[in-house]
Amino acid sequence: MTRPRELRFNAFNMTAPSHNWAGLWSHPRDASIDYNTLEYWADYARTAERGLLDGIFLADVFGVYDVYRGNTDAAALHAVQLPNADPTLLVSAMALVTHHLGFGITSNLTFEHPYQLARKFSTLDHLTKGRIGWNIVTGYLDSGARGMGLPANRAHDDRYDAAEDFLTAAYKLWEGSWEDDAVRRDRGSRIFTDPAKLHRVVHNGPYFKVDGIHLAEPSPQRTPLLYQAGTSKRGRAFAAQHSEAIFLNGQTKPILARAVREIREAAKAYGRDPYDIRLFAGATVIVAPTRAEANDLLEDYARHVDQTGQLALLSGWTGIDFSTYRPDQPIEYVESNAIQSMVENFTVRSDRPVNVGDLARLSRAGARSPFVVGSPQDVADELIAWADETDVDGFNLFRLVAPESLNAFVDLVVPELQSRGVYKTAYRDGTLREKLFPGRGPRLHSTHPGASFRRAPSADAFQSDAAE
Repeated sequence: MTRPRELRFNAFNMTAPSHNWAGLWSHPRDASIDYNTLEYWADYARTAERGLLDGIFLADVFGVYDVYRGNTDAAALHAVQLPNADPTLLVSAMALVTHHLGFGITSNLTFEHPYQLARKFSTLDHLTKGRIGWNIVTGYLDSGARGMGLPANRAHDDRYDAAEDFLTAAYKLWEGSWEDDAVRRDRGSRIFTDPAKLHRVVHNGPYFKVDGIHLAEPSPQRTPLLYQAGTSKRGRAFAAQHSEAIFLNGQTKPILARAVREIREAAKAYGRDPYDIRLFAGATVIVAPTRAEANDLLEDYARHVDQTGQLALLSGWTGIDFSTYRPDQPIEYVESNAIQSMVENFTVRSDRPVNVGDLARLSRAGARSPFVVGSPQDVADELIAWADETDVDGFNLFRLVAPESLNAFVDLVVPELQSRGVYKTAYRDGTLREKLFPGRGPRLHSTHPGASFRRAPSADAFQSDAAE
């Protein structure tokens, strides 16, 4: 018998009182109203590391959900990912109270510059000792573009063209600006950095221009682990070329399996091993010691999910104003400038009509991805079946009632998975990249396009006056 593949998990959260299921912040046992305190996040990180999770995946959205009814009232009233804090500022505190846990941070490149973002992620990679990842997003809310002084977002495919240009500039900074031994820290000769081993980056792309030396010295991973979540046709091509981990959804196994297959085939077409990419499916997991208790918990949680807030969230994701639909009306495919893959999953890829009312409830029908409720044995059975039948590597665990839901997963599901030999019993040493890809080392794999920007070492060329 072959050894079963190890399942991997991220705790999926957001620096906001409400995340994927609107309204759960109102549950009396939920602590998400404390999202803007370090204590909340430090405790959350400790729990994730206690459960040997691979990381905390921090979502982010730049803008306000205003598609529903054409205004922001529902988003404000029901805390639909609003207010929303900057996730990058939390990581240092969480890294300080953990030793192995990885951190995937969503950052929108449309409103960043490669020179600025490269320093930010190099700094975080240093401070976490190589545990940082960047979830590359291009944005989909026009409200965010207007907030930045622009009339609207770029068109969907144009955003990915800009992302290609951005990454080319970032790779040059991360991989080619500083040689590995540029930093000497030599007190005796009073040389901190050998100037001959620093290289100016000149990038004149169609969207971004850079002329300068990367501001940060080489970090443990140099380029952070690269996450991506786009699974539209254009998004898949981008992800297959650049991503090392991809977050995807699919409310049925056939839908998810198709998305996985298309990504792995595209990666192969770009000269990469199809399994050089770790694929994480979103998952809503409600677990209790018995199946009956889990179903009771589902009913309890469902009473606190706000249906109007949920439709406001889905309207922003899809670009479709669901206030114009009846609850029993099936969703129809509409070309939009938002998350195209989500609309495709609800329509052209679904084997049955998906009604608007279904999407507004905490239920299997309302989920956009695996929805698992039961005892630890039930949950383990379901997660293993999804992985076996779709070829995903693991799951992003959607936040429900925090920290109750994560504690339950760690205390009940993790031991069950370990007993079946599909989950680690200890962390491996090394960076986030080394943990996800054992034996590969901390740097980008040689087949990754970013590796082509590495600079061959040069001879030492500088001595200070103190050394003469």
